[in-house]
Amino acid sequence: MQETSKQYDTVIEECRSLFIKKMSDYGSAWRILRLPSLTDQIFIKAQRIRQLQENEVRKIDEGVTPEFVGIINYAIMALIQLEKGIVENPDLSTEDATILYDKHVHITKELMLNKNHDYGEAWRDMRVSSLTDLILQKLLRVKQIEDNKGKTLVSEGIDANYQDMINYAVFAMIHLK
Repeated sequence: MQETSKQYDTVIEECRSLFIKKMSDYGSAWRILRLPSLTDQIFIKAQRIRQLQENEVRKIDEGVTPEFVGIINYAIMALIQLEKGIVENPDLSTEDATILYDKHVHITKELMLNKNHDYGEAWRDMRVSSLTDLILQKLLRVKQIEDNKGKTLVSEGIDANYQDMINYAVFAMIHLK
């Protein structure tokens, strides 16, 4: 389990580094995005991964790793949006956004460690393609919850689904390394 924690941190550091660089380039323009827009961005990334996994011919010479990084970062942005709300104009400095990023990574990693304990690291025996499918399933669930205006009868909320997507994407990246 300690190895998983270190591997998790390594993957997150790669994602965090890109997030900070993009914050430097674009600021917090993403703060105007509504949750369905972020969900759709994650969906596009997951669909592209699935297409790359299924198609032997590629017209763009990029692998799946950048798409998993995108899933992680967009899902963290969505968690921040859930906490802070959507704004009309960018309102976060790189430093403030990074603090929020780190906060949500910490909460999500704790969830992973608790589930990992209970499930006995079952993800290590899973295929990357299965992790991709689970991300897509979570996305479809989030879309349904969004269509239901956030209401669920017995299901976990949107935040838990975004956290699971982050954790599945991290697991996929660990497998790919």
